[in-house]
Amino acid sequence: MNIQIKKSTKPIEYIKAIDFLEKRLLLLYKKKANELIWVLEHPQVYTAGRSYNENELLDKSITLIKTKRGGKITYHGPGQNICYFVIDLNKRGKDIRKFVSLIEETIIQTLKEYKINSFNDRENIGIWIKHKGEIKKIAAIGIRVKKWVAYHGFSINVNNDLDNYNKIVPCGIRDKGVFNLKLVKDQCYDGLNQKIINNLLKKLEV
Repeated sequence: MNIQIKKSTKPIEYIKAIDFLEKRLLLLYKKKANELIWVLEHPQVYTAGRSYNENELLDKSITLIKTKRGGKITYHGPGQNICYFVIDLNKRGKDIRKFVSLIEETIIQTLKEYKINSFNDRENIGIWIKHKGEIKKIAAIGIRVKKWVAYHGFSINVNNDLDNYNKIVPCGIRDKGVFNLKLVKDQCYDGLNQKIINNLLKKLEV
């Protein structure tokens, strides 16, 4: 299994990252490049998926970048771990639902290694935790599939400023909040990206 692992230590601008993914996508079609898993962090940015509504942008002064991924409006910024990928589903049964489940299981399993229980929700895509009786989102997933190649990825809130979510309706969900790992359990998460990579690779091999 030839999957390139790319790790960026400095923040990468959102538009540059997506441009890189789309170029990799084209190269993969032509069999001129391998599949990709890329972990990074973005400077502050608000992005909108194809199904967003204008009324979900609460602060009209912010710049919103429209994307080709699925989903609605979300926020990326410092303290949030991003995992992007370009994965060929032609090799994996052309099953989008199975691939989304694989991503969900990867995040849930990784958080369990930090003694944090999380879960998915069939109605609201993403990964959730229950904190003091309230259900809150801890990870967002946004995937696009083109010619059976899946790209874009997911983000996990580690130690980001949650006030930034007050400017939007995160992922179009009004009745549930957003949280980060540091607030769930104050511990070191320096190894999170590597654990995500390890668990994702294992599941892609199956």
